[in-house]
Amino acid sequence: MKKLYLVRHAKSSWDDYMLSDEKRPLSERGKRDAPAMAKMLSEKDPDLEYLVSSPAKRALETAKIFRKAFNLSRKRLDEDSRLYHASPSIITEVIQNVDDQYRSVAIFGHNPGMTDFLNRFSDASIDNIPTCGVAIIDVGIDSWKEFSSERGKLLAFYYPKMFGLF
Repeated sequence: MKKLYLVRHAKSSWDDYMLSDEKRPLSERGKRDAPAMAKMLSEKDPDLEYLVSSPAKRALETAKIFRKAFNLSRKRLDEDSRLYHASPSIITEVIQNVDDQYRSVAIFGHNPGMTDFLNRFSDASIDNIPTCGVAIIDVGIDSWKEFSSERGKLLAFYYPKMFGLF
C-alpha cells in the first residue's frame, strides 16, 4: 500500500517585493518552522522515501529541509515544474508518474491547490493547509499509476501552531 504526504511550503519572505513570486525564499519564520516540522515528522513517521517539489524557491527550500531530516540522498528529491500553483488534476498527474519502487511520497506545493487536492482525494474536510502543514494520506493502492479520484484515508494532519510554532 502507498502513502502520500502533502506538504505546503513553509512561510515565504516578502522582504523584496521586486522578486518574482517563484523566486521568493523562506522567511525567518519559514526557516524556523520547516526544520521543526521535518524533525517532528521524521520522528513520528520515519518511512518517507521520495520527495517531489514545485520549483518555486520557497517550496524547494522546504523540500530540501525535509530531505535532510529524513536522511535521504539528493536523488530522492525531484523538481516538477507542473507543481507550481498546480490544480488537483495536475497534482494527480505528478503522483501517477512516481516510480512504484517508492511506497511513500511527499509532494511539496502551494495553496489553494494543495488544500483542494486534500479535500477531493481524501476523507478530509480541511479549510486550509497552513504554511508548512503536512497531511498524510493512505491512498489504498499498490501502484502510483492507479491513483485516481478514489478517496484515501487521512492518517494525520500536522501544522506549526499545533507544536507552538508561529
